Amino acid sequence: QVQLVESGGGLVQTGGSLRLSCAASGLTFSRYTMGWFRQAPGKEREFVAAISRSGGSTAYADSVKDRFTISRDNAKTMVFLQMNSLKPEDTAVYYCAADQTAFIAQARTTIRSYDYWGQGTQVTVSS
Repeated sequence: QVQLVESGGGLVQTGGSLRLSCAASGLTFSRYTMGWFRQAPGKEREFVAAISRSGGSTAYADSVKDRFTISRDNAKTMVFLQMNSLKPEDTAVYYCAADQTAFIAQARTTIRSYDYWGQGTQVTVSS
């Protein structure tokens, strides 16, 4: 059974930082592109960042580029999202997702590409 468990969310002031973690189990981690998505109240879920199987390719939403960094540790089957310079508009539930892909350098950005999802962790940025 595949499980993705996010942690690290919380309340932070504008300009602050948080590091989200996602622990994966029940899958061959190195065969999956990993992604982070978020959903704010009343809005659709949106792409945040993705990292390829090898970690050599990454993709970011324009809104978080240069502020957020995605990384992964295949040995520990974990993926991380370092979030700096947080803004109130970053407030959302953040979800970890896994995309089984044959392409080692692929980092897809579309929700429908992802096969498994975590339960999410709340990030709240106060102004």
